[in-house]
Amino acid sequence: MKELLKKLRKYEIQVRKAINSQMQGDFHSIFKGTGLEFDDVRPYQYGDDIRTIDWNVSAKGHGTFVKTFKEEKEQTIFFILDVSASQEIGKPGQTKLDVAREMCGVLALSGARESSQIGLICYSDRREYYLKPKKGMAQAYELILALARLKRLSDKTNLNRAVAFALNSIKRRSVIVMISDFVDEGFYPNLKSLARKHDLVLIRVSDKRETQLPKLGIIPVLEKETHRTLWVNSSFGTFRESISAHHRERVEELASFSRKHQINFVSVETDEDYVPKLLRLFKVRNKTVKRV
Repeated sequence: MKELLKKLRKYEIQVRKAINSQMQGDFHSIFKGTGLEFDDVRPYQYGDDIRTIDWNVSAKGHGTFVKTFKEEKEQTIFFILDVSASQEIGKPGQTKLDVAREMCGVLALSGARESSQIGLICYSDRREYYLKPKKGMAQAYELILALARLKRLSDKTNLNRAVAFALNSIKRRSVIVMISDFVDEGFYPNLKSLARKHDLVLIRVSDKRETQLPKLGIIPVLEKETHRTLWVNSSFGTFRESISAHHRERVEELASFSRKHQINFVSVETDEDYVPKLLRLFKVRNKTVKRV
C-alpha cells in the first residue's frame, strides 16, 4: 500500500508540474467542471446571446426570456470503475485493473486538491462498492484504500447496469470519469443519457495481449468472466486478423460515439505512460467544456 501511495504521489506531482509549467494558464485545474450553473430567467435585452434564450419559458407567450447563471462554488467528481474479471488481463502488477486504479487515484488526488467532492462507483455486473462524495484529501485516500482492498463478488461485466445506476443515483450535475475496457454490448443508449445529464469523460484501458496473440499453434484460452476454456489456433492468420479487426472496430465505434455526443475520450495501453495522455485529454476538455 505504501508503494502504491508513493507512486500515486509521484504521478500527481508530475501532473501538477505539467499544468503549472506547460499549460501556461490554459486552465486553473485538471478538473474545470461546467463552471456555471443555472440561476434564474429575466427578460431578453438587446445584445444578449441568443444561445441563452429559454425557449420553454418564452413559449408561454409573455415575452422572450434568457437564462442567467452563477459561478459554481463547488464541483462533484464521480469515478465509475469497471472491476470485472476482464480487467485482470496484463502483466502482474500492470493489468488493466491495476492501471485503472492508478489513474483513478491520481485524478482523485488532483480533484481533492482543488476542493472538489470525490465519489466512487465500482461495478462488475452488480454494484461492488459505492463511496459517497465528500471533499478533502482524506476522501481521496479513502478512495485509494478502498480500491486497493476491494474484493469483487462477481467476475462478469454489465456496463449498462453500471451506467443506469449512475443515472439514477447521481442527481447533481457532475464530472463523471468512467474507466473500463468497454468490452460489452448494449450500453450506448444509457451512456448517451449520462452524457446529456453530466460532463462525461471516458478512459478506455486495453492490453496488447488481447489482440497480439503469439503464434503457438492450438492453445487453450481461459475466458475470465465465464471461466470457460476455449481452444484456438493462434497461428492461423485469419483468426489473428479477425481479432485485431474486431478490436479496432470497437475502439473506433466508441471514439465516434464520443465525438458525436461531446464526450471526452482517451484510450490507454497498460504498457505506456498514461500521464501525458491524461494531460492532453484534460487540456482539450477544459477548452471545450460544456456549459449548463
